[in-house]
Amino acid sequence: MSYRILIVEDDRGIAEAVAQQVALWEMQPRIVENFRDVMAEFAAFDPQLVLLDIVLPFFNGYHWCSEIRRVSKVPVLFLSSASDNMNIVMAMNMGGDDFIAKPFDQNVLIAKIQALLRRSYDFAQQVPVLCHRGAVLHTGEQTLHYEGEQIPLTKNEYRILLTLMTNKGRIVSREKLMEAIWKTDDYIDENTLSVNVNRLRKKLSAAGCPEMIETRVGEGYLLAM
Repeated sequence: MSYRILIVEDDRGIAEAVAQQVALWEMQPRIVENFRDVMAEFAAFDPQLVLLDIVLPFFNGYHWCSEIRRVSKVPVLFLSSASDNMNIVMAMNMGGDDFIAKPFDQNVLIAKIQALLRRSYDFAQQVPVLCHRGAVLHTGEQTLHYEGEQIPLTKNEYRILLTLMTNKGRIVSREKLMEAIWKTDDYIDENTLSVNVNRLRKKLSAAGCPEMIETRVGEGYLLAM
């Protein structure tokens, strides 16, 4: 499995060196570019581990760790030259899972990453997360989060979003959506599906979430890109 690693580090030299090392171990790195809105890149990339510096432009790593913890249990490994006990304790209290001090040996960093991934994904059942346009769907909890706020979903609304998000980039037929929602081959009035989709759209709009569901007349629905 190729794990996705998000690197939140403003020293480009360090970030690129870490990305190269991560790639050598057949993991998929991404370096954050927009330090004003780290969560947008987090949602778009949907990482399985975050490498997070403490001292960053605009908002520090503690702030972004707190924001990540609002929507995800993804492991966070702090890396910082601010490695005194107070900062290490603060990093752990804000939701970090481990800490490595700069300058660090790349082999030690990889060992810590692999240990965190093993603990998080090999030996413990984790809650899968699906992301689209800043919205984060937690499939274990069956909850949707957008900009740090939870959007309550009915069972049918959750199943609609789950089906569309797992088929991102593809049109989902009305028949497939109805089967996913009601889990039956019995006849269901198609108007019932339309009512559920429209209610979901209104709920997302009221929460400030961008238009996510696109209708393809005669074909079905898909996520708006």
